[in-house]
Amino acid sequence: QVQLEESGGGLVQPGGSLRLSCAASGFAFSVWPMSWYRQTLGKERELVASIAGFGGSTNYADSVKGRFTISRDNGKNTVYLQMNTLKPEDTAVYYCLATVRRANYWGQGTQVTVSS
Repeated sequence: QVQLEESGGGLVQPGGSLRLSCAASGFAFSVWPMSWYRQTLGKERELVASIAGFGGSTNYADSVKGRFTISRDNGKNTVYLQMNTLKPEDTAVYYCLATVRRANYWGQGTQVTVSS
């Protein structure tokens, strides 16, 4: 079955960087689009970035454009989110999403906290 495991979250100071990883298994990873979402308490989960299959086109939320970069390594079945110039408002639980044949599969999430 489809499994997604995020890692790389943690506590970082404003202006710092983190790289999140999402290791995928159970499906033909290279074919399908992958996304990163985030959620804070009391708010809906929001799209942060997405990348098409085969490392094609990318899409970013306006709030992270120019600071975050999504990428994928199809040889390692892993999608990454490089986060630079982090701000306190980036604090959230970050989730990896795989969309496979119109079905959505979520990882368990990884906490990112930006605070001094």
